[in-house]
Amino acid sequence: MIYDISENNYYSNDFEWANQGQLPASTFKIANSIIGLETGVIESAATLFKWDGQEKQVKSWEQDLVLKNAFQFSCVPCYQEVARNIGAKRMNDYVQKLHYGNLKIDSTNIDNFWLRGESRISQMQQIDFLKRFYSGKLPISERTEKIIRTIMTFKETDQYKISGKSGLSNEHENYNGWYVGYLELKNNTYLFATNIVPKNDFDFDSFIPKRLNVTLSAFKEVKVLK
Repeated sequence: MIYDISENNYYSNDFEWANQGQLPASTFKIANSIIGLETGVIESAATLFKWDGQEKQVKSWEQDLVLKNAFQFSCVPCYQEVARNIGAKRMNDYVQKLHYGNLKIDSTNIDNFWLRGESRISQMQQIDFLKRFYSGKLPISERTEKIIRTIMTFKETDQYKISGKSGLSNEHENYNGWYVGYLELKNNTYLFATNIVPKNDFDFDSFIPKRLNVTLSAFKEVKVLK
């Protein structure tokens, strides 16, 4: 799903799929970061997430991480700590305030509701959220918005700047991959929400980069990128 801001046009290879809800997985780190900053649970861009010295699922999580690195490395334990400190009531209040998807949050799942369970967000809802964020229409401070824009920046070339967040859920061996964000060119900005499901015999290591590769291929398909 691609949204052209200047033309107010949506592009998709499957609009029916784009309206189906999926677990947000780590794309929720955008909203989680916003809520963490707004509540003061995350003090600033310089906030340091201390490694507890225990072995983690991903090697890059086994170190102290500042906010941007925790976001870029998609450090699940870091953001589980943020969610627990926010708490179920405040998290629910802010999710409703931000109109972010259809999430099921309570005290029993506060540190994993975006990874498993009944929480859902569709590609269209991701675009709507990003549209309000990018246009400055979310009810958040300018400081929070500036920090989020900084940590979301992923790649910058002479042709474009891409900002976003990937996500990967695995519930009962059912994998679902996300890449959401925005592509800024000199004369326009495009929002995107890519959602992919692997085939049964997929290779996990090659599936991970495909979220970005599929997104860039889609932009070439609609003649946004060469």
